[in-house]
Amino acid sequence: MANYFEFIWAPSVVAKLAARDLSTDDVESVVSAPFNEGESNSSGLPVAFGWIADGRYIIVVYEEIDFMTVQVITAYEVQEPRL
Repeated sequence: MANYFEFIWAPSVVAKLAARDLSTDDVESVVSAPFNEGESNSSGLPVAFGWIADGRYIIVVYEEIDFMTVQVITAYEVQEPRL
């Protein structure tokens, strides 16, 4: 089941995603219905992992503003988990 969130998008983050060939839709889809979740080793912020439409597996680091609002910090492709 997918969760519903409002997303806050800083222009610098959107530009960084575009440079990595990721869209806000890609990132929103992973945060809303993650394959796995955890905590960033470096920042302690929440992370979501999942596949995007083109088959890449990504991590999204975000900050929870409140129970339904998140601000994406970064996202990038990572190695797929061994299933």
